[in-house]
Amino acid sequence: MRKTAKTFRPTAFAFPYLTITLVFVIVPLVLILFYAFRGEDGSFTFSNFTEVFKNEETLNNLWGTVKIALISTVICLLIAYPVAYILASSPFNKIAVLSLVFIIPMWINFLLRMFALKSVLAIMGIERGYTAAIIGMVYDFFPYMLLPIYTVLVNMDKSYLEASNDLGANNVRTFFKITLPLSFSGIVSGISMMFMPIFSSYAITEMMGDMGTSVIGSKIASLFEAHDYGYGSALSFVLLIIVLLVVFITTSMTGKASKTAKAGKAQ
Repeated sequence: MRKTAKTFRPTAFAFPYLTITLVFVIVPLVLILFYAFRGEDGSFTFSNFTEVFKNEETLNNLWGTVKIALISTVICLLIAYPVAYILASSPFNKIAVLSLVFIIPMWINFLLRMFALKSVLAIMGIERGYTAAIIGMVYDFFPYMLLPIYTVLVNMDKSYLEASNDLGANNVRTFFKITLPLSFSGIVSGISMMFMPIFSSYAITEMMGDMGTSVIGSKIASLFEAHDYGYGSALSFVLLIIVLLVVFITTSMTGKASKTAKAGKAQ
C-alpha cells in the first residue's frame, strides 16, 4: 500500500503565538477578574469596585493621569504634525532622517535616556515636578505620534493636492480641505498609540515627577506590592475598560476617516 503524503499546514506556525497569548495574556486577565470579584473572606463581591469609585484619592489620581495623558498627547501632536508634514514634502532622504533623529535614539536603554534627559533639565533649572514629567512623556512617546502621521502623509495621493491648486485653492485652503482630512487616520492612530500607554507608564513620573504627578499605574503597583490584590485587580479592570473604550472610539474614528477618504477618491 502506498503511503499518503502528509500535507503541511501553515496554521501550525500559529500555535507558538497562541501558547504565548494564553500564558501571558489570557491567564493574567483571568486572575485579575478572579481577584477583582473576590472578597477578603474568599466570597464573591462587588466591594472592590465600590471602593474604586468611592475612594477620593483614587479618583483624583485617575483624573490626574487623564490630564497628564491629554497634555502630553496634545503637545506631541502639535509638534509631530508639522515635523511629519515637512519630512513628507521634502526632497531629501526621509528614511535616513527618520532613522537618525527619531528611531535610532529609541534603541538606547530607556533608563539611560531618562537619566540623560533629567540631567539636561536640571542644567536648565527644571527640577522634578509636573513640567519635567510632561517633558519626559513627550520625549519618550514622540516617535509613536510622528510615525503614523508621517506614514499617512508620505503615502497620500498627490493628485488631490494638484487638483486643488488647479481649481484655484491656495495652500492654506488645500491643507485644511485636503491634507488634514486625509491624514486624520494617522492622527487618530498616533493619539491611541500615545494616550493609552501613558496610563500604565509610571516609570517616567516616578523618575521625573513628584507626588502631584503620580499616574494610576503607580497606584496599582503600590496596591499589589501591599498584597491588596482585590482592590488592585478591580482598579486594573477599570483601567482596562477605559483603554478598551478608547480603542473602540479611535477605531471607529479611523474607520469613518477611511470611508470618507475612499468616498472622496471615488468622486
